[in-house]
Amino acid sequence: MLVLALDTSTPAVTAALAEVTDRRLTGLGERRVVDPRAHGELLAPQVRLLLADAGARPTDLGAIVAGTGPGPFTGLRVGLVTAASMGQALGIPAYGTCSLDALGRAAGPGRVLVATDARRREVYFATYLDGKRVTDPDVAKPADVRVDAHRAVGEGAVKYSDVFGLPIDDRVVHPPGEALIALALDKIRAGAPGDPLTPLYLRRPDAVAPGERKPVLP
Repeated sequence: MLVLALDTSTPAVTAALAEVTDRRLTGLGERRVVDPRAHGELLAPQVRLLLADAGARPTDLGAIVAGTGPGPFTGLRVGLVTAASMGQALGIPAYGTCSLDALGRAAGPGRVLVATDARRREVYFATYLDGKRVTDPDVAKPADVRVDAHRAVGEGAVKYSDVFGLPIDDRVVHPPGEALIALALDKIRAGAPGDPLTPLYLRRPDAVAPGERKPVLP
């Protein structure tokens, strides 16, 4: 079965393709462009190019996995809406996976802090032990993060390395698509129904509804 992974929880626009069988997961390719202001413009072309690289068509897909964040409101929504729309159009399930978990899995063994850039001089973060999450995802200023790890990964870890004071593995910066698929393997192999793809925002969006107009005195 061909499985597509999408992630737009960070400034990176990521699309990855893998073949899933009963015994193994084989990565077939990944395309990534880093641009925090163009998720909507870049994701669909990345998917088209990725499928073309593999000689595949959208109708060849058997499932889709999307990173659910945490991430900034607008960019994160692009990936989730795309995954849900493609799943509905193709009649295939779409599954959601925490984007931090993909970074934690890719980080490998040991106790690792995963931190991505949340803007506003904050980070989204969680701690992992041997690839398994041991603290809930949260958002805070880097100086307020409780550091209980031996190293750190993610764009936020690279950006605020001087604050965290940990060795940084800069080979793992953005959520890998293959790791997202690996985290959803049980559901994919079982042919489970798709997920609601609920975004993990952790805070309110920057945009707010306008308040009531104040009355004008004559």
